[in-house]
Amino acid sequence: MKQTTKMWIGMTVLAFASSAVTGAVIKNTTAKETPAPIFAPSPVAAAAPGGFVDLTSAAESSVNAVVYIKVTQTGKTQRVTVQDPFSDFFGDFFGFGGRGQQPQQREYKAPDRHGAGSGVIISSDGYIVTNNHVVGEADQIEVKLNDNREFKGRIIGCDPTTDLALIKIDGKDLPTIPIGNSDDLKLGQWVLAVGNPFNLTSTVTAGIVSAKARTLGANGIESFIQTDAAINAGNSGGALVNEKGELVGINAMLYSQTGSYSGYGFAIPTSIMNKVVADLKVYGTVQRAVLGVQGQDVSNYIDIQKEKGNDVELGTVSGIYISSVTDASAAEDAGLEKGDVITEFDGKKVSKMSELQEAIAQHRPGDKVTLKYLRNKKSHTETVTLRNSQGTTKVMEEVDIDQLGVQVKPISDDEKKSMNIGYGLTISAIRNGKMKSAGAAKGTIILQVNDQKMNTVDDWEEAVKSANQSTDRTLWIKALTPSGRKVSYVIDLNE
Repeated sequence: MKQTTKMWIGMTVLAFASSAVTGAVIKNTTAKETPAPIFAPSPVAAAAPGGFVDLTSAAESSVNAVVYIKVTQTGKTQRVTVQDPFSDFFGDFFGFGGRGQQPQQREYKAPDRHGAGSGVIISSDGYIVTNNHVVGEADQIEVKLNDNREFKGRIIGCDPTTDLALIKIDGKDLPTIPIGNSDDLKLGQWVLAVGNPFNLTSTVTAGIVSAKARTLGANGIESFIQTDAAINAGNSGGALVNEKGELVGINAMLYSQTGSYSGYGFAIPTSIMNKVVADLKVYGTVQRAVLGVQGQDVSNYIDIQKEKGNDVELGTVSGIYISSVTDASAAEDAGLEKGDVITEFDGKKVSKMSELQEAIAQHRPGDKVTLKYLRNKKSHTETVTLRNSQGTTKVMEEVDIDQLGVQVKPISDDEKKSMNIGYGLTISAIRNGKMKSAGAAKGTIILQVNDQKMNTVDDWEEAVKSANQSTDRTLWIKALTPSGRKVSYVIDLNE
């Protein structure tokens, strides 16, 4: 079990509400049609006598669509160097020639790691939303329904930036939950948290919406719904449900001094979830729109300037103060500058950075949106064409490691000595793919990728992932042939 934690004020801890292994696995698909919205109609909330909201119908309907997820991460096998501490003495004593005996290589397998969390069935054919930190590094996924049926799950796609993941089980006519609009939530509104805390399956807790658009610094993009409905380890990936029985959020984190619930939980709103899930289902990766600005909440900016003894008058006390504009970005094309204050995005008022992130997260590269901002206290409106992280409006596809056509493994100690090198990965198998087309062969030793030294298979996978997300999408590889000749390869991931 791995709990990811972050120190907060005093002894307070921000923790993932999961007992699962963490990480990210991206599985890729070929781009198809533009994803359709996944909102669905929902029943009308029942009103109890005396004006109180009756939550029983919402609980009974949603609990069947929330599943228990058990994950296993297979322990890795690695070779270790061992030296018999008694060989020097007993080897000579018994005539075994122990002195000068070389260290031996032995294989060691780390134990498997297990974890658990929750998920929400969003379609009757078996698509399930959960958290990336629940299934991201899972080698095996087991899904158990509320009626005790069990299925094997497979990853469709993961998005560490929002901590969301989409998995699939093979089933028909599965119970689902209607998807509501998290934007309609109001402070003080009743919500239910449905999940499997501490392996206690099918648990429902109630509370209210305590705040919206919270940022905690845990994910790249976040605009959490804060609730005082109890969320504990195992609730990760479970449902946050309104009084109508609609899914309005995916439970993700808790705010605690002990690692267990002590007041506040946080859920990813469906306004973010819908877009991420639709992209993962169709493209296998999120088509993330980028505006191209860095900044902070106006209120924070004003406070910082006051502490420095500066008087600030921006014409507003809410919005996003732009501290810099990225070169060749949508924001630069629209004419935004440092010192501007964004007040509205695509017809929606934004008072802080989390609200802007949430609004942008609902769009794809190529979408045209209207942007309102203040410059020198005067209001301006511009139409902006959003781009992707590479600065284009094209569909981004993740490069599957398999497309490179090689299997790699760390070089042995003997190879290090014979080649006089201290690190590297050997191509242990090669087939038709980008690496073979570039001239690589079995036995080639990869030393560096984009100036990063290659020590482990994880280094290789991370280098490919980083290059794919960069602007030029190129792998610059330094290597040695089996004969020791220095070579280099250039792999264009766009081709």
